[in-house]
Amino acid sequence: MKYHNITKDDMLNGDGLRVVLWVAGCSHYCEGCQNPVTWDPNDGAEFGEEQKQEIFHELDQSYVSGITFSGGDPLYSTNEPVILALAKEIRGKYPDKTIWLYTGFDWDYVRQREIAQYIDVLVDGEYIQALRDTQLHWRGSSNQNVIDVPRSLAAGEMILHGDDIAVGKQYGECPSCDTDKVERASQAR
Repeated sequence: MKYHNITKDDMLNGDGLRVVLWVAGCSHYCEGCQNPVTWDPNDGAEFGEEQKQEIFHELDQSYVSGITFSGGDPLYSTNEPVILALAKEIRGKYPDKTIWLYTGFDWDYVRQREIAQYIDVLVDGEYIQALRDTQLHWRGSSNQNVIDVPRSLAAGEMILHGDDIAVGKQYGECPSCDTDKVERASQAR
């Protein structure tokens, strides 16, 4: 697998301070894509043990919330096996860190893949320039979803990671919150 960059101390691609792996290779070719340089799977540098250790060094920091896989597309055919192995290793080594994944594939496709078992939040769907909205959290166009993967898999239906409700309420960290009300608000979106 080829990659373009490993970003440290990123606050734009998921909750908290994150490390982001930008992979090469994408078959969606979205008009207006912010990273068209990442489309070519043969461009970039080879991802190997040194880069994995660089990511682990970042994840060792207590202030880093987790990793985000982006690109390109982490689920591009040549990327998915490497991303799956890396996600498994991260989940085992850093169980308290979150794993986010951005892909042009939709939820129905991703939920059937093994990688879904290791993702906390999925941002799905192709970027559609006509639906661009700069007011959205963590996504570029309104057709894309920010999905709470563990809750969605458990429920058998898509449950959104709320960008307009308190994260503490969504994850039950607030004992006085009405979680049924939050769940309904999340599903209504």
